[in-house]
Amino acid sequence: MEKYLFRQMPRGYAGGWYAPIDEPVLGGLYGTCFDVEVAKEDDTYRMWFSWRPTRLIGHTTSKDGIHWEMPSVVLASVPGSDWEGYEVNRPTLVKRNGLYHMWYTGQTVSSEFTKASSSIGYATSVDGLNWERHPEPVMRPEYPWEKYALMCPFVLWDEENSIYRMWYSGGEQYEPDAIGYATSKDGIHWDRLENPIFVPRADSYWQCKKVTAPFVLEVDGGYVMYYIGFDGSGHSAVGAVCSEDGISGWTEHPDNPLIAGKDGSWDHNGICKVSVIEEESGGCKLWYNGCNRQREEIGILLKDEHHTMWGVEGAPVVEKQREPIEYQGPVEKKMWL
Repeated sequence: MEKYLFRQMPRGYAGGWYAPIDEPVLGGLYGTCFDVEVAKEDDTYRMWFSWRPTRLIGHTTSKDGIHWEMPSVVLASVPGSDWEGYEVNRPTLVKRNGLYHMWYTGQTVSSEFTKASSSIGYATSVDGLNWERHPEPVMRPEYPWEKYALMCPFVLWDEENSIYRMWYSGGEQYEPDAIGYATSKDGIHWDRLENPIFVPRADSYWQCKKVTAPFVLEVDGGYVMYYIGFDGSGHSAVGAVCSEDGISGWTEHPDNPLIAGKDGSWDHNGICKVSVIEEESGGCKLWYNGCNRQREEIGILLKDEHHTMWGVEGAPVVEKQREPIEYQGPVEKKMWL
């Protein structure tokens, strides 16, 4: 049989991240839970997440980030809506001046006359539980690369320039293709760049098909962005890049992909969106959703105080925990790209 040389997706976690437990922290009897946003208020972690069985956004709390209370519903779809009538999901939040601001994805399904589509909605709350939503989406697909789906928003408040900064995904309805950027003074009216700021790389096997679902941290001297990459076979993993302005000049983490799931584990079939908190006492916590062909569930990774979040200036403090595997042997089915 003819032999081929191909590159296989690395497995496990790198860049200083490790799993404190070998099971998900949310999912199980609750069904598919995905695309989380976690905030810490005093000594309590608060999680807003996408809850697929009921097609809505849920909320739960925890004291340690591992053991979570029974979730409650905080935002549901609007029957009959032309942009959020089927499902709402993928929340991102900013708490500012005592008010919670949430941007989220609203979705419709295809019909005889329309295509399935995704748009970005906006809502506010005084407690993070009871929301007053803006009646119309604040962003719909507009530019050619956005096709018919905008989703996975992530928003930061820029105090120095008094603007909201949004990184978002656009393209296909089933997993968008690239990451765009927009700014707003009020969170409702957005000015976006015409072209995406981050796209798939044909020369990088683990992210050659799609890149999506940004999570951005402001660090000394710039920004770190975590994101999902899809390989040519549709498997997903999470990597990180850094940039001085959060828009251009991206530099890849040397250990990418950082999170690729573990063989035989609950997350072996793919890794999706992350949410990261830097603890005041040192170290970091990261939540992500992994899948095993049956459902998506939410897990946690930790990074101890001896590792940093990768400053823009200077080399990141990381340990090389594993290398991509070069494998030479017979291949009977479709090769990894």
